[in-house]
Amino acid sequence: MVVLASSLVSETVYAGNAGADASESRGWLLGYFKPEHDARRSDELEVKWAIHPKGDQRQEWVASERRSAMLLLVSGRFRVELPERTVLLAQQGDYVVFHGLSHSWYAEEGSVVLAVRWPSVPGYAAPEDGQDTGHTSGA
Repeated sequence: MVVLASSLVSETVYAGNAGADASESRGWLLGYFKPEHDARRSDELEVKWAIHPKGDQRQEWVASERRSAMLLLVSGRFRVELPERTVLLAQQGDYVVFHGLSHSWYAEEGSVVLAVRWPSVPGYAAPEDGQDTGHTSGA
C-alpha cells in the first residue's frame, strides 16, 4: 500500500510532511489541540517543527512553566535562555531538556528546531507576541 504525504489514512495512522503540516497549527504537529479522531492528537505530549529566521526571538520569557521540554537542533544556531544558564545549540543534533523552567530563545542563525513538550495541557497558553510560532507558551 502506498501512503501519500499529508493524508489521513485512518484514525490511528497519519503520514505527512513537517514543513507542510506546520503551517496548520503554527508549527505544532502533535498535541491536545488536534481534532479528536486525528492520529496526531495527544494528551501526553506536543511536538513542534519550528523554522526561525536569523534574529528571531521570543519577545517575552515564558513564565510559570509547569511542563517539561526538549529542543533539538536540526540546522542553524539557536540559543535557549534559562534562569540560571544559557544553552547554545550549535551543531546538528544538539539538544537541551528542562523541566518546569521559565525560558526564552534566540535564533543566532536561521534555524530549524524540533521541540517536544510534555504533558500536553489544554488551555495552558500565553498571549501571542507575533514572534513565537507556537500555539501556546514555550519553545
